[in-house]
Order: sequence, then structure tokens, then C-alpha cells
Amino acid sequence: MVAWELPVHRRQFLAGTFSSYAWLTPLGSAMARAAEQNHQPARSLIVLWMAGGPSQLETFDPKPGTAVAAGTTAIATAVKGIQLASGLEQLAEQMEYIALVRSLWSKEGDHERGTATVKTGYRPDATITYPSLGAIVCHALPDERLDIPRHISILPNDWPARGGVLGAEYDAFKVYDPAQPVPDTTPPVARDRFQQRLEDLKIVESAFAQGRGARVAGTGHRDTLERAQRMMSSEQLKAFDVSQESLAIRREYGDTPFGRGCLAARRLIEVGVRCVEVTLSGWDTHANNHELTQQLKTTLDPAFAALIRDLKRRDLLRHTVVVCVGEFGRTPKLNALAGRDHWPHNFTAAIAGGGIVGGRVVGESDPTGGKQPHDPQPIQNLHATILAALGINHEKTLRSPIGRTFPRSEGTPIKALLG
Repeated sequence: MVAWELPVHRRQFLAGTFSSYAWLTPLGSAMARAAEQNHQPARSLIVLWMAGGPSQLETFDPKPGTAVAAGTTAIATAVKGIQLASGLEQLAEQMEYIALVRSLWSKEGDHERGTATVKTGYRPDATITYPSLGAIVCHALPDERLDIPRHISILPNDWPARGGVLGAEYDAFKVYDPAQPVPDTTPPVARDRFQQRLEDLKIVESAFAQGRGARVAGTGHRDTLERAQRMMSSEQLKAFDVSQESLAIRREYGDTPFGRGCLAARRLIEVGVRCVEVTLSGWDTHANNHELTQQLKTTLDPAFAALIRDLKRRDLLRHTVVVCVGEFGRTPKLNALAGRDHWPHNFTAAIAGGGIVGGRVVGESDPTGGKQPHDPQPIQNLHATILAALGINHEKTLRSPIGRTFPRSEGTPIKALLG
């Protein structure tokens, strides 16, 4: 291949051309700026956490007509050749923006250990608490303009995302149904009385700190108190309030806590929050798998699809990575209770936005129910891919307080998903 035949991505060509000749005309300058904006990496992450381990066969990796499907049917999507399980009709219409990794695997089939593995990219280790993906994103992409937490977990279950060795300040701030006010953000007394209480507290703390200055400063108490006060008086707090959205938008997401959580996630990343995790629990379907997953899909389908549409309408999808995944998948074979048991050997993640190439499938699970998928992708690769889409160096070394070092991710980005 001669030099002038080397393949060049259209956006790369435009960016290079416009930047070279931008000085010629104001139009050239404007076009160069537009090309540069197209290259900006995503800046936020939304994790739709399917707690309990969703069945891949009844969601993103159906095998219609096979023994492992056990009667589960599939539907066509907006992308030819890609099917989803029945019950995900709205998501099927958004398939051009969504990629599927159907060959994820891990070595952890226990809920707590599986959750830790998928959320951090590392197997649990008693000697270290690894930070979650969201904590790493918040650590790598600071934003001092935020008055509210940069890392938020909506409807958390027993194991929300944590900051681990990065520090408790990177733990996810936990809130529940966005139909309710954020707890503990409204003073319990009149504003003037509240201010007087704060002044009184300063006097008490000042007296206590005498002779203990370094020890008191080391607790971070004053900084925590100031950040809490700043949040309580911030306009950004309104981002949690989904009632400010039109009725049409709220109906689009679905009248469920999870639907409201997804809507709140969109509002939060608009004001600069780096990572929002929204949990949909109930996927631990050891009995009545088909019935339970069908019910859960009536919640997941409208909320996930509306989130993609809404982000796209607001030109936020290219700045936001959305990933939907649980701690593992479910067994290809139904058990005696018509349920599916834990199966970490191959399961699926759906990922969209942030420059991820939609309408694409990576890997394939064994249609006969075997443990070995085609093109296997360890959880670490999913993490590395998301970090790459966010413009974060996944190989950069992090250091624990006692000096232990480890990379942000031990994985390799999945090139097929990165445009």
C-alpha cells in the first residue's frame, strides 16, 4: 500500500485539514473548532446496574429456537442481524447506538464477589479495597465547579460503588427514589436559627482544636462540613428533582423508581456529575426465571431506551458513556424450579455513547450452553474500553496509602468498539 492509500478516518482528515488552514478564513476557524469538538472524549459515565445477575438469554443474547432458550423468543432490532430478547422492543429501536459484548467472563459466581469484580475490574482481595470504575473516573476527571457529589448511586443495593484506596471521598453518594427529596439536605429549623447553630459549632470546634490542631485537621471534618453546607445551598441540588421535567418526559422513562433514577442520571450529568450508578434489583432468578425477567424488562426497556433518546436529543450521548451490566449471567439450563442459576462464564454488557461504535456485537456465547465463548472478553477489557472512551489512560498506576501500586485497569481496550 502506498502512502497516499493509507486509510484515514473522515473526522481525522477533517480535523487535520481544518486545523492546518483555519487561519485562512473565519469559516475555516469555525470548522476547525467543530472538528476539535467532535474529537473531545466523553466526560461522564452512567452505569445501569442489574443487581442479581441478569439472564443474558432473556435480555441481550437470545438464542431463539435452541435448547438453551427454553422457549424465550427474540425480536429484530434497528440493526440488521442483531436480535434482542422479546420485551426489549424500545431498546431494539435504539440498537444503532448500542454495542453488545456477549462474551464477558469472570471467575466469580458469588453475588458479593461478582459485584466487586465487575465494578472494580479486580477480583476481591482481603489486603486491598480496589476503587470502582466510577471512582476512578471521578479521580481522573475532577471538576471543582461541582457543589454536589461527583459520584452518585441511585437506588443502591448492599454493595454500591466505593472509592476504595482512593479514599472515602470517592464513595458513591447514595440516594433513593428521585420522587422523594434528597435526605438531610434541608435544615430542620428556620434558616436564621440554622446559621446561628453553625456559628455556635465554630466556637465549640475552635475551643476543642486548641492544642490538637494537626490531629483535628487530619480528620477532614471541617472540609466535610463546608462541602455539606455548600451542597445544601447549591442550585445544582435541583438536578435530583425529576418533578421539574415535563410529564411527557417522565412518562417516557416510565413511572418507576428505576425510570426516575435514569432521568435523574441524565439531569445530574448535565450539571457536571462524573458518574451516576442506577440500580435495578431483582435479577437473581433461581426460580420462575422467564416470568421474573419479563416483569423486569417492562421497567428496564422504557427507561434505558428513553435515556439513550434523551441523551441523543440533548447532544449529550457523545459526551456520556452508558453501560448496562450485572455481576454475572445465568445458566443456559433451567433448573427444577424453572429458574437459572449463577453463570460467570459468559454474559453480556450493553454499552453506548462516548464514541462507542453502536450497532456492533463483540463475541458470542456458546449456543449449546458451553462455558467457553467465542472471542472471550474479561471484565478488565470492558473497563479499559470505557476508560479509553472517556480519554483516561487505563494503564496509569494508582498508589494505595501504604504504597501498593496497581494500574487503573489490567485490561486491553476492545478496539472494535472504539470509533
